Amino acid sequence: MTDTPLIHPVILCGGSGTRLWPLSRQSYPKQFTPLIGDETLFQASVRRLSGVGFAAPVVLTGEPFRFIVLEQLAAAQTQPQGVLIEPEGRNTAPAVLAAALWLASRDANALMLVAPSDHVIPDAAAFRTAILAAAPRAAAGDLVTFGIHPTRAETGYGWLELAEGADASATTPQALARFVEKPDEANAEAMLAAGSYLWNAGIFLLSARAVIAAFEMHAREMIAPVRAAVDGAQDDLGFTRLNAAAWADVPDNSIDYAIMEHADNLAVMPFGDGWSDLGDWNAVWAECGPDADGNVLSDNATALGCAGTLLRSEDGAQELVGIGLEDMIAVAMPDAVIVARRNDSQRVKEAVTALKARGVKQATEFPVDHRPWGWFESLVVGERFQVKRIVVKPGAALSLQSHHHRSEHWIVVQGTAKVTVDDEIKLIGENESVYIPLGAVHRMENPGKLEMVLIEVQTGSYLGEDDIIRYEDVYART
Repeated sequence: MTDTPLIHPVILCGGSGTRLWPLSRQSYPKQFTPLIGDETLFQASVRRLSGVGFAAPVVLTGEPFRFIVLEQLAAAQTQPQGVLIEPEGRNTAPAVLAAALWLASRDANALMLVAPSDHVIPDAAAFRTAILAAAPRAAAGDLVTFGIHPTRAETGYGWLELAEGADASATTPQALARFVEKPDEANAEAMLAAGSYLWNAGIFLLSARAVIAAFEMHAREMIAPVRAAVDGAQDDLGFTRLNAAAWADVPDNSIDYAIMEHADNLAVMPFGDGWSDLGDWNAVWAECGPDADGNVLSDNATALGCAGTLLRSEDGAQELVGIGLEDMIAVAMPDAVIVARRNDSQRVKEAVTALKARGVKQATEFPVDHRPWGWFESLVVGERFQVKRIVVKPGAALSLQSHHHRSEHWIVVQGTAKVTVDDEIKLIGENESVYIPLGAVHRMENPGKLEMVLIEVQTGSYLGEDDIIRYEDVYART
């Protein structure tokens, strides 16, 4: 094992997670939320892929999530090797190739452990053991995928068919016959009974050299634009921004379709110590460990005469009560609630599509808006006014800005704010306020070592977030 190169975790951190709406939304998807336990799925993924034999992670994410990624990495006490920003989502194949090219420019023999950021693997030590056991095959040039021991006839996953003579319970990589698309119920039952199939976890261990060679053989059309995007990347505030013009020419394709279904140097590492992609609320219910009545309850939920039910309230001031429910899910957010049979939880994506068609903002927007300097939420919205709670991190600053259509009144309720209004700069303490006239150039900063909290009252003819003219911004936003 000492001759095996370091394994470089490549964590894919995009996606909208619509199947776990309303907790997961386009503006704040499930990987950034503490769905299971106290830490987020992204942080759990980072911790799981660390330790002896592992390099610092490489994260691929989108523009809206870049500061959330850094904030959650810092909370997990992890310094990334790199954070690559995709100008727009192009599925997993271009992301994997970009990471391979980026790593190969530093180490041609680098091993990549490509993993989504939103999976649950309870036994992290067992998974690391499996990764290290698969490393020699990957270092030798094989494309190693991870196959999960199936526990049910699942129709929501792709499957992997083992080659003849391969052992599904082996602790070393096995020969793989083929990838199988998501099956219907009858085929899923047949594959489960056969015992020679595994679930496709979408996790891969590959050498950067082998990945690039596979693209050159099976998806050559991606090489030039992705290479141009990587070669033309720019470092910005600790991020590596892939070149947007080159990325626009990259085809949209998954790594399975582009490479894995065509390659002949495949192997599969069986893993049977627990895994879930948390693909719907039914999976969350199962992973949370139902009680003796089959119920899973959040801190602010009460079940009376219920069985097999998930009751989850995400607001400490909101109590959720279920009476006489059986095999149901009910998830309550401050701005949206979903109630459904557990067996219909795969249809949540349909609900999001319907809400989008109606132009409902809850379909995509999270009630808390995360920004690089902190976050805010709207408390009250009315005709020509809005009240917000704004939380600014220690040492952080909002952009120097002005508005065409609104004035603002700030009241500090915790900490101290350093406030700029045109040519005047002053400190505002708790229970003090300041008025920002329409058109005034202004900025708010937190000079303290604790979070600063204020209440903002906006008044005007238009209160949208796009009514911002930025003059200076430490986060390079436009």
